[in-house]
Amino acid sequence: MRTPDLDRILSAMLKTHDGISDLNFSVGRPLQVEDSGQLKSVLVDPPIERLTSYQTEQLALVLMQGDRRLLQEFFLHGSCDCSYSLNDEARFRVNIFRQQGQFTIVMRKLQPVIPTLSALGLPPIFEEIAREKTGLVLVTGATGSGKTTTLAAILNEINEKQSVHVVTLEDPIEFIHPAGRATFNQRELGHDFDNYPNGLRAALRQAPKVILVGEMRDRATVEVALMAAETGHLVLSTLHTVDAGQSMNRLLGLFTIGEEQQVRLRLADVMRYIVSQRLAPKVDGGRQLLTEIMGHNLRTREAIALGESENRSFYEIIEASSPFGWITFDHSILAAYEAGRISEETAGLFASKKGRITRGIDLIQKTRGIDNQVATGLRLDLPVGAGR
Repeated sequence: MRTPDLDRILSAMLKTHDGISDLNFSVGRPLQVEDSGQLKSVLVDPPIERLTSYQTEQLALVLMQGDRRLLQEFFLHGSCDCSYSLNDEARFRVNIFRQQGQFTIVMRKLQPVIPTLSALGLPPIFEEIAREKTGLVLVTGATGSGKTTTLAAILNEINEKQSVHVVTLEDPIEFIHPAGRATFNQRELGHDFDNYPNGLRAALRQAPKVILVGEMRDRATVEVALMAAETGHLVLSTLHTVDAGQSMNRLLGLFTIGEEQQVRLRLADVMRYIVSQRLAPKVDGGRQLLTEIMGHNLRTREAIALGESENRSFYEIIEASSPFGWITFDHSILAAYEAGRISEETAGLFASKKGRITRGIDLIQKTRGIDNQVATGLRLDLPVGAGR
C-alpha cells in the first residue's frame, strides 16, 4: 500500500459522518469510525467488508513511514504512538498496537482550531487556573474524555493574556499554538526528545514559566515534574484517573511506602487544581462534558498530606467549597440533567453517589410539577359530576 491509497481511504471515512472523533482498523472487522461516542461501520469504494491481517499490517507500516524508533518501540513493547497529516484535510494522533499477534490501529482526529474556554463552555474558574504562576495542575479522565482539548484551551488563555515562555512536551503534538502574547516551543516525543524525564530536565534549562507534560506516565516523570513545580514553574499534565482521590493514589502508588509521607507533603505544597472529566451521551446526540474541579486550600492540603478519612474526603471538601467554583461530578450531572442535556438514566450511570443523584432528580422533577409517586388507581381531583 502507498501513502496516496491510505489518504484516499482516510478521506472517504471522514466524509461518512459529521461527529467523527476516531478511526478504527481491526482485523476481521469493517472500517469503523467513532461518531459522537458510538462505533459505526463505514463503506468506501471499493468496499472493505472485513480487514485482513495483511491489510492492517500494510496500513500500519505506511503510518510508521519507516521510522526506526516507531518500529523498535512496536516490536519491543507491543505499541507505538505517532502523528499523521492528511494533506490539509485533517491531522491524527495514531496508536498502533498488537493484539493476538496482529496489527490494530486507532487514529484520533485532531481539531484544527485551538479551542477557547468560552467555546468549550467551561466555567469561569478555568480562567483562575490559567492565571496560576506556580505549582501543579492535573487534568484527569479516561482516554477520549477531552483532557488534551481542555489543556489546549487553558494554554490558549495563557497565550492571549500573558507574555511568558511556554514549553510543551507532547506525544504527539496535537494543537499547534500560534504566536500570541506568549512564546511557545512545542516538542514531540521521539523527534525532539527521547523520554519525558529527560525532556523535563532539559525544559528546566530553557527558562519557561509554563511547562506542559503530555502525561504523568512513570515515577521519574512525576519526580521531575514535582521539582519543576517546587522551583517556581507552572506544570500542566494529565492522568488516566477518574477523580481527585484516585489521582492522588495513582501518584503515590509510583513510590515506595517509605517515601509516601514525603511525597504527600510535596504534593500538598504544589498541587493547585485537579480537574477530572467524563463525557456522557446527550439527549439530542453528541456528548456532554461532566467535570469535577478541586482547587487548593488548607483542607485539601491536609487531606493530601494525611490522606482521606471518614471525616476528611475530597468529595466533601469539594462540596463545601462550591461557592468558590469547585464542583463535584454529581453537581455537574444534576446541572446537565436540569438543563435537559442528559437523561435520568445517563445521570444515574455517571453518578459518583447515586443516592444524591436520585434525591437531586426528585427535587428537580418536583419543581417542574412532575408527580413521581407510584399510581394507586384512585381517581382524585376529578371535575364535579365526572364518572357519573
